[in-house]
Amino acid sequence: MPKTLAFAALLASAALPIAAAPALAAPASVVVGGAEMLPTRTIVENAVNSADHTTLVAAVKAAGLVDTLNSAGPFTVFAPTNAAFAKLPAGTVETLLKPENKPVLAKILTYHVVAGRVTAAELVATIKANGGQAKLTTVAGGVLTASLVDGVVVLTDEKGGTAHVTQADVFQKNGVIHVTDAVSLPN
Repeated sequence: MPKTLAFAALLASAALPIAAAPALAAPASVVVGGAEMLPTRTIVENAVNSADHTTLVAAVKAAGLVDTLNSAGPFTVFAPTNAAFAKLPAGTVETLLKPENKPVLAKILTYHVVAGRVTAAELVATIKANGGQAKLTTVAGGVLTASLVDGVVVLTDEKGGTAHVTQADVFQKNGVIHVTDAVSLPN
């Protein structure tokens, strides 16, 4: 049975030796949402430029998480796209963005964040080393279960919903972003 892993344990159990980990190489910038994501910028500094993440950025601002995600970290963020937020029931995003729902919104957003920086290769190695699953403890205190389906990392949330990583290893000054096609929901 796979153990629940914090990212420190996840990194320690990765099959790749630390010296060979891609995260230690000078990461190249990539394009997300039509904008170049520079590894010299923070998660928020890059996300504000992605046309695919305007809903996520608005939510991060409404939840008061800008300073946190601009801090040294490091963080690994599973970042849902605008299309992912659009899959939620009608009115959900608008309701969550209201000031009175700030605690709920913050919990949902921090459920997409794990302390530490982990690359796709490290996550895949951990999934394989743990019998096909890696349980990731999020900053919100919940668990995301990562698995591989046809070579794609799939996150299963506590409600049974799934999100596929559609773009991995978007390196930031204070962590890494893995783009997802669905919003993960905590209990």
